[in-house]
Amino acid sequence: MKLGKLLFVFSLLVSIWACNNSDDGFEVIPPRLLAEVEIENDAEIREYLSTHFYNYEEFQNPPVGFDFKIVVDTIAGENADRIPMIDQAQSATVSVSSVEFALEETTTVDHTYYYIVAREGIGESITVADSSLVRYEGSLINGLVFDGSENIPIWFDLARIQAPLQGFRGFSEAMVNFRAGGEFQTNPDGTFTVDGFGVGMMIFPSGLGSFNGSQAGIPQYSPIIFTVDLFTVNRTDHDGDGIPSIMEDVNGDGFLFNDNTDEEAETDNFILATADFQDPDDDEDGTPTREEIIINADGTITFPDGDGDGIPDYRDPDTN
Repeated sequence: MKLGKLLFVFSLLVSIWACNNSDDGFEVIPPRLLAEVEIENDAEIREYLSTHFYNYEEFQNPPVGFDFKIVVDTIAGENADRIPMIDQAQSATVSVSSVEFALEETTTVDHTYYYIVAREGIGESITVADSSLVRYEGSLINGLVFDGSENIPIWFDLARIQAPLQGFRGFSEAMVNFRAGGEFQTNPDGTFTVDGFGVGMMIFPSGLGSFNGSQAGIPQYSPIIFTVDLFTVNRTDHDGDGIPSIMEDVNGDGFLFNDNTDEEAETDNFILATADFQDPDDDEDGTPTREEIIINADGTITFPDGDGDGIPDYRDPDTN
């Protein structure tokens, strides 16, 4: 099942909990604790990185005809002298709230993901709010491949796939460490050519994946590995309000779904709560955001503050 299809299926799930029969019917087994699983997952990931290497020598000195694909193998036998990925990987930390998985516990736990930049792209950098054309393969630590796009690259909206309960926030977070390729050229036979595209690998814990959710090929609480080729990037404005989606990450934490200026008003009026980057009227004052900002000739944006309270009009229901 392709990742795009997995995301559609996963968006319909709230959470799947294991159940045991009891005399009174079904006994729901609560999900494990975020912090507990994070510790276990991090140990699994670090063990994997310590005992495996990738074909870094080919990336350092590309042989004729090299396809610039990451190949991973175990450090053993004739490969005993290879550099383990733990010595080449970089890492970053992301705060994950229990709310993202509809857990009963109320907590926020830092999760570490690891990534390797096998080849830095020559093109644009990417943000968690952008769309990206990628070729990818998804697998578990045991090597089982659960998904991939070998021949047909796929567009991924990195903002949407980090939605709560989707299961791929780690993918979105890790992609910002890679760069796209150069000019995108379409060939007469329908294929395309991109020089110098970025190539990398990411490994993230289940708290940045599907955690206690289950889906075909990915067991509960499983760390996930992706290899990616990043071809090109499109900047996004999901709600068409004139403000790039990445600029609607008001708190700057890289997670767009917890930025909702008018959440209280939406709740009070029984309106579906909508994050700012998907909401054309961010403050629910009846005036579209596009009419409360000024897009200058050079593409920059001016944010008027009519009442001088330090809150721009498009986020201030007191002005319209």
